[in-house]
Formats: sequence, structure tokens, C-alpha cells
Amino acid sequence: MTTTAPTPTYSSAPAVDPRVIALAHYAGRAVLEHVLARHGATFQQQITLRPLAIADGPVEREALVGQVAGALKADTSEVQGVIDELIAKGLVAADGTSVHATDAGREFHATVTGETSPISARIYAGIPAEDLAAAGRVLTLIAERADAELAALTA
Repeated sequence: MTTTAPTPTYSSAPAVDPRVIALAHYAGRAVLEHVLARHGATFQQQITLRPLAIADGPVEREALVGQVAGALKADTSEVQGVIDELIAKGLVAADGTSVHATDAGREFHATVTGETSPISARIYAGIPAEDLAAAGRVLTLIAERADAELAALTA
């Protein structure tokens, strides 16, 4: 007989540490990946498409590659490949050195956002705004420090 540990409630949660951050990240990512899988897309494709779908116009491809590689801690060649996948799917179009979301890409982004927004609302429901603001500040600082440590390790 297998048993599962009880899910901690908000009031009994442990202090933030690397494990807590990772578990929250992967739980949220799993929700998004489940939605994306229904549409034949990957997490990396969604993260790459999003800035294009919300941009007012074309984005320089190299700038997008740098932004996504930095966010995902991925190799730039991997991000270039993801952009090529999005172009092959018709969600992104290239125009010289820039890329932009196609109408299909914007529609895809809107569809995924429409499906995940109510889920996100349920996940964040009832968490006081001041707690969300504090968490945002702490996680931003942790990300900045981790980025600095990664830069030092890879220098």
C-alpha cells in the first residue's frame, strides 16, 4: 500500500529554499506543458513565441535568441532551433534579421493564455497581494544572485 505525504497548507509551508522554488516551478510548468501538449507545442516554443506574440512589431532575431537563452539558461543554438520550429509550424515568420508572430502565432498564444489564465487564477486565489509582492521581490533577488553565480561559473 502506498501512501502520499499530505500537501502542506499555505499557513504550514516551509521557508523558501531551492527545493521549494523548484517544486513550485515544476508544478506550474507541468500545468502549462499539459495545455501545450494538447496543441502539439513545447514549453520552449511557448517561451520563445510569447515575446513575439505580445510585441508591437518585429523583433531582431538575435535579441530574441539572447532573451530566451538567458531566461531558459539554454544554448543559443538550441533557441535558434526553436525559432526554426516555430517558423516551420507557421507561428513565426522571418523577415531579414527580424522575426514576428504570424496571425496563427498570435492566435495560438491567445488560445494557450485563455486556457491557462483561469488555472493560474485558481492557483493564486486567496494569496494576499502583499505576500505575492514579497515573493516576487525575493524570487527576483534569488534569480539575480543565481545569474551572477552562473556567470562566474561559466566565465
